[in-house]
Amino acid sequence: MRPLTWALAACALLLACGGCAVLDAKQRQWIFQPSDRSWPGAHTAGMDDVWIDLPGTDSARLHGLWLPAKAAEAPALLYLHGAGWNVTGSSPRIRRLHELGFSVLAIDYRGFGKSSAGLPSEASAAEDARAAWDWLGRHAPGRPRFVFGHSLGGAIAIDLARSVDDEAGVMVEATFTSIPDVVRSFRWGWLPVGPLITQRFASIDKVAYIGSPMLVVHGSADPLIPATLGRQLFEAAREPKRFVLIEGGNHHNTQSRAMDQYRLALGELFGLKLSPSSAGTAGR
Repeated sequence: MRPLTWALAACALLLACGGCAVLDAKQRQWIFQPSDRSWPGAHTAGMDDVWIDLPGTDSARLHGLWLPAKAAEAPALLYLHGAGWNVTGSSPRIRRLHELGFSVLAIDYRGFGKSSAGLPSEASAAEDARAAWDWLGRHAPGRPRFVFGHSLGGAIAIDLARSVDDEAGVMVEATFTSIPDVVRSFRWGWLPVGPLITQRFASIDKVAYIGSPMLVVHGSADPLIPATLGRQLFEAAREPKRFVLIEGGNHHNTQSRAMDQYRLALGELFGLKLSPSSAGTAGR
């Protein structure tokens, strides 16, 4: 895997060297790392393929995975994945959230997996998330809807929650305050490249506008996104909110290490009656 930090490192070095002619396209490529790659061992058995048309386009559409809960009144959740892997790579997380009692819709942004081709951007990902949110509202009418984002998906989730008023709650894991802040967290973060970053994902400026409860989860040993950025994001959010630091958790395994902590936080923060603890799903 080419981690997000490696991609941003290359981006910052290009900026420092004055490569402005391809600035925006390179940032989009390096930050999103769009691909059809899946995490080894990930599978979608039992999940339904869905297709979501994008308003205002002739033929663009998103591919998604739909894993409904058995209970007709189960809360619904939109899952937004991070960079570098297609939606299948998130199937272990999707299953764990389903085990908690959610009906889960997970999507690939344009440029990923089976969704329409194209180089994703902050703006296009926001459009994709909104289209998926509307699909979820139509297919789970009358149910509380939640949004979940991992890593880069956390920034997309915050942007979505800031722009709608019908979400019951927001969950973000291993995410950040802004792309410039991530760049500044590098050893060479003193380089003055911040003003040249076009794909800013400035969650720190948006999170206070979210009107629903918010859960922020971060691993204490995350080598890609420092836990301090997750804490700063949490501090900028409105009450009610909860910050869960997973001791020893890295960028990928916080959920698998902490399902009991997830269950407790979701019950207390959102008032959900969640499924009892189980062995869980292995993997990321």
